[in-house]
Amino acid sequence: MDNKKVKSKIKQFLFTISLIALMILFYVSYITFNVWRFGQIDERTEVDAIIVLGAAAWHNNPSPVFLERIRHGIWLYENGYADFLVFTGGFGTGAEYSESYVAKRYAISAGVAPESILIEEYSRTTEGNFSYALEVFEEFEIEKVLIVSDPLHMLRAVRMANDAGLIAYSSPTPTTKYRTFKTQLPMLRREVIYYIGYGLFNRFR
Repeated sequence: MDNKKVKSKIKQFLFTISLIALMILFYVSYITFNVWRFGQIDERTEVDAIIVLGAAAWHNNPSPVFLERIRHGIWLYENGYADFLVFTGGFGTGAEYSESYVAKRYAISAGVAPESILIEEYSRTTEGNFSYALEVFEEFEIEKVLIVSDPLHMLRAVRMANDAGLIAYSSPTPTTKYRTFKTQLPMLRREVIYYIGYGLFNRFR
């Protein structure tokens, strides 16, 4: 093979690699923008239940991130968006109390009627939040939900809820620990990776 043909094939190869890289970059940028943009949208509407996604609990107290989610869920409940307030989240490593139980205790201390609170105590992931919550929902015929989590978490959470068969709407926390670009960037990066990973994994289920 002469040098001209070799150079031509190298050019074709480099062009193909560059094109693939550009397509990947465009796709990642598109998902990144959508994750950020969707987190700014509040779709609050009357539903069957408000579902607050779990986050870390520190012994018998919610972490600052979880506390903001709980408070927003309580606000939605108190303003009549649903008759049920659902907390999700299982036991962290070595934890005495589940995340959802800690949230329930806080909500009751804030004046929410215990009979209006439902919990699931087994999940360790966002997808698990919904799969275990579905078992609770069946008894109360809950189909339409308002999801509460941090803004950058909302796009993936709503997609997972829809995939689980729920009619889901987004209501991100208006206050969050992730306020500055420096604190938002790691979470944004993580959510983009998780969202893409979830989409790819779902194709092969």
